[in-house]
Amino acid sequence: MTDQIIATIPKNANEELRISLTEYQGHRLCAVRVYYDPRDGGDMRPGKSGVNVRLTMLPEIIEALQEAWKQAGGGKA
Repeated sequence: MTDQIIATIPKNANEELRISLTEYQGHRLCAVRVYYDPRDGGDMRPGKSGVNVRLTMLPEIIEALQEAWKQAGGGKA
């Protein structure tokens, strides 16, 4: 299976967060990884920062992120 990019979210001028579906050793995973600009004019490259999680974990992760957003004031400064 080829990685299926779900979202690309700018992090700063040189980095972006990519969320994708991938497969490793027969297991389907959701990958959240920081990509960086190599500054040599090439394509963005994956950095060391990131995590791969089983798809079955996504509902619990989404729920936890929504709770974090709520407790943080929903983006209110």
